[in-house]
Amino acid sequence: MSLFDLSDRARQYQTDLLEFMDSHVYPAEAVYEEQMRESGDPHFQPPVLEELKAEARRRGLWNLFHPHPGTGAGLTNLEYAPLAEIMGRSHIASEACNCNAPDTGNMEVLELFGTAEHKEKYLTPLLEGTMASAFAMTEPAVASSDATNVELSMVRDGDEYVLNGRKWFASNALHRNCRVLIVMGKTDPSAAAHRQQSMMVVPIDAPGVTVMRGLPVFGYQDREGHAEIDFADVRVPVEDVLKGEGEGFAISQARLGPGRIHHCMRAIGMAERALELMCRRASSRVTFGKPVSENANVQDWIAEARIEIEMIRLLTLKAAYLMDTVGNKEARTEIAAIKVAAPNIALKIVDRAIQVHGGAGVTDDFPLAMMYAHLRALRLADGPDEVHKMSIARRELRKYRTKTENNQHGGNK
Repeated sequence: MSLFDLSDRARQYQTDLLEFMDSHVYPAEAVYEEQMRESGDPHFQPPVLEELKAEARRRGLWNLFHPHPGTGAGLTNLEYAPLAEIMGRSHIASEACNCNAPDTGNMEVLELFGTAEHKEKYLTPLLEGTMASAFAMTEPAVASSDATNVELSMVRDGDEYVLNGRKWFASNALHRNCRVLIVMGKTDPSAAAHRQQSMMVVPIDAPGVTVMRGLPVFGYQDREGHAEIDFADVRVPVEDVLKGEGEGFAISQARLGPGRIHHCMRAIGMAERALELMCRRASSRVTFGKPVSENANVQDWIAEARIEIEMIRLLTLKAAYLMDTVGNKEARTEIAAIKVAAPNIALKIVDRAIQVHGGAGVTDDFPLAMMYAHLRALRLADGPDEVHKMSIARRELRKYRTKTENNQHGGNK
């Protein structure tokens, strides 16, 4: 028996989800694109997506990410990993199953740190898939890869805080169902670096909140949007501070751990679909009198893709297993490692699939160009590669610093 063997319930979910993808999700992709084109609105909510959500819920393929039975499937990270990978093969599957970012992370934050009112007003409709949410942390004026740089001011004024500042890349803020933001800002600039920030629940239609624009990513205006948002004298009641003043950085770390591994799971799904498309294209196209698949370089690409997918899948499963058994903090090296490895490897596989497709690969006739844009952006989302590498290196070096200090002390005796 393998350490990463699936439980019986996870196998059943996997079987059911694969059947749902084949019978409903993949056939809906063309309908989705047609409805988006006909609407003329890049942030339109296509009816076919709502139909998929209803069908997924009917089948019990709903809130699969959620670890709490009753509100979710109650799966472990290890059980959820192959399901997130399957959903990652299609850009509409995660939302169809109410497992899409950033709503998943926001639901977990509200579950852990929200008040009873927050749960009734926001968490319940998020779990039901009738509402969307956004997470506002990144800012245009500072290097937000260091979360302690966040500058949006949150000044206490009686029983309220007054928010002033600018955010951007607030994903989901242009979703037609978005009603609430979770906003990170600075409440006490004089506190210790990791105690200066707080997080607050802010309705997206609160006075003073202005969605300025949706930021295109490689020319794509994603349906959910990546918004630039201005906060001008936005008044937030004290009870809408999550967990307490100064807890913003701690909440962000609690939120981003699961979010990062979910991104990586989906990236593996994208890599698998890109490999499938590459093999089909290479087998069906003929150049210079022979199938493209008979070229040695293409065979190398296919073989390397299979090897690399298995490598990042195993590392992801190890991270998931550690999160389940020893906690997110103890798994932070593995989480950081997959956050670097999975998008980079998936990006390389997609790039090679594009090359095999020729000109068609960079068009919207295939999902490869969109995958490429998403995966390249993922190397920045939830922390850029360099920050994760730095944290891994520091933990690795710490082992040797301790050994060196011990040796020095021993030598002085």
